[in-house]
Formats: sequence, C-alpha cells, structure tokens
Amino acid sequence: MAKYNEVDEEMTVDLTLDDGTEVTCAIVTIMEVEGKDYIALLPLDENKENEDGEVWFYEYSENPDDPNEEPVLGYIEDDDVYEMVSDKFDEFLDNCEFDEIVSD
Repeated sequence: MAKYNEVDEEMTVDLTLDDGTEVTCAIVTIMEVEGKDYIALLPLDENKENEDGEVWFYEYSENPDDPNEEPVLGYIEDDDVYEMVSDKFDEFLDNCEFDEIVSD
C-alpha cells in the first residue's frame, strides 16, 4: 500500500512493507523502460535522511481515467527487467551529475 505526500516541496510516499512496517520514501524519479513506468524511491529514516544510499525500484501505474486516484506500485518480479530498470536509473544519475557539472 502506498500513500503519497508532499513535504517541504519534496514528494514522498509512505509504503507499508510485508511485515507491517511503514517506511517513508522520497520519490527520486519515474522512468520508462520498454513501455512501462517504474519509480525509484529513496527510503528515509525517522530523521528524513538516507545514510546508506539504498534505492528501491517498483512498477508504477496511474489510472489515466481518474487523475485523482492514487498511483499503484508493484514488485518487479523479473530479474532481467529489474536489471534494465537499474541501468536506466544509473543513466538518470549520470545525466544529473552531468547537468550539475554544466550548471556550475
């Protein structure tokens, strides 16, 4: 289950894990891989920080007929798809670093 929030201009989502634990995650980006959308989330601790740099990937979908409906997250069960999403995220990070260097 996911609940979306906007805190200090940072988009977050509250995830309820299988063990019932709730984790707030910052939304890093939504990216398309082979025609499907995936979301990269940065799990945050109680201080709203991420010390270890861990990133979680999920399938992401919205209802095009109802923009007010909460988006749905799903597990990526195929290892090959997960690898493609991870590679796409690496490209995203490379582009962010390049943009940061160019803008300095």
